[in-house]
Amino acid sequence: MVQVSELSFALRTFLKAYRWQRIDPVPRATLSKPLSRCRVALVSSAGLVMPGDPPFDETIKGGDYSFRIIPADADLRRLEEHHRSNSFDHAGIEADRNIGMPLDRLHELAAAGEIGEVAPRHVSVMGSITAPRRFMRKTVPAVADLLTGDGVDAALLVPV
Repeated sequence: MVQVSELSFALRTFLKAYRWQRIDPVPRATLSKPLSRCRVALVSSAGLVMPGDPPFDETIKGGDYSFRIIPADADLRRLEEHHRSNSFDHAGIEADRNIGMPLDRLHELAAAGEIGEVAPRHVSVMGSITAPRRFMRKTVPAVADLLTGDGVDAALLVPV
C-alpha cells in the first residue's frame, strides 16, 4: 500500500483540503439466511465497462456518477478500464481484471458451495467521485433496485 508521503504534492494537498463526509451510523443489513444459500453480486468502483458500452465520462465535474452492468458470464479479459484516477497503479487491473471485478473468484465460491449462487448482473461504477451527493441520491438507489430485482441477498463492494 502506498504511503501518503509517496503521493504527489498536488494529491497530498487535495486530500488534505478535501471535505470528507462522515456517515454515522453506517447503514447495514443482516443476512436472513446463510451465505451458502445467498445470491451474491459484486459492486466495483474500478470503472470497468463491457466492450461497446460507453466509457465513464471524465469531464463530469466531481466524477461520473453513472453505473455500468457487467453480466455474470462476462469475459473479464475484454472488460475495458476507464478509471479516471492516476492516484493508483493501474497495472494490477490491467494484468488481471479480477482485481477490480472478481467474478472468477465469485464463481469459484459458488462452485465450492461457499455462496449459494452468482447473481446474473453485477455493477461497475467510477471510483474517485469527489462530489458524491449525486451518486448517493441517484446511483445508489438505482443500483439497489437493480440488485433487488435480481434477487440478490448480498452485494460485495470491491473498492478501487
